[in-house]
Amino acid sequence: MRYLVNIKYDGASFFGFQIQNNKRTVEGDITKALTKILNEEVKIVGCSRTDRKVHANDFYFHFDTIKELDTVKLKKSLNDLTEDDIYIISVKTISEEVHARYSVKSKEYKYIISTGEYEPTKRNYVLQYCKPIDIVLLSKASSLLEGEHDFKSFTSDNEKENTIRTINYICIEKVNNIVNIYISADGFLKYMIRNIIGLLLEINEGKKKIEDIENILLSKDRTKLGICASPEGLYLNKVEYVIE
Repeated sequence: MRYLVNIKYDGASFFGFQIQNNKRTVEGDITKALTKILNEEVKIVGCSRTDRKVHANDFYFHFDTIKELDTVKLKKSLNDLTEDDIYIISVKTISEEVHARYSVKSKEYKYIISTGEYEPTKRNYVLQYCKPIDIVLLSKASSLLEGEHDFKSFTSDNEKENTIRTINYICIEKVNNIVNIYISADGFLKYMIRNIIGLLLEINEGKKKIEDIENILLSKDRTKLGICASPEGLYLNKVEYVIE
């Protein structure tokens, strides 16, 4: 049987989602807990591979087992056996045709930026930019990235053959001293979102111009970009599936 598990986590203490030797990861903690509960070797498949220090408000993984499990009890057991920086929201049985990664229709990421004074208690959860942001300028710039493009310039992953992605929308809002940037797409490349945020911040500072965006996309060259924004302000915010 196949089970789909919905979780959220604080990524500050993790070296990303994917298992790594001698490093704490979300996949590692959950796999260890599931193995103890089921008393069998378990492999989980996540909907994404979030980077070190990246957070998730909405994350899914699936796993297979021949055992028929009580999903309510499994949720409680997983929450009991994982640390407080992981929370299991729900567990449900699904068809084996549904895949936590390949059945995803779209993902929305949220990036949080503070334009106010530096706040040390929020350093792991918000980019401490501490300077004004021109929302109108960045909204105009981000509109040029929406739609289908080859985003090879926005990734350092040289092994990925298909670098074409479709961005559904980039929405920027400001609430007091906090700027939230929402980016939805059919999929993302490694560091793609953080590179987009980095470009927008450089446009905000006058280091890049809106007119540079087309040439950056056409160049398919990562060196044409500047900074890669830090991971602390990034959250996997919403995952939508073709089949539920």
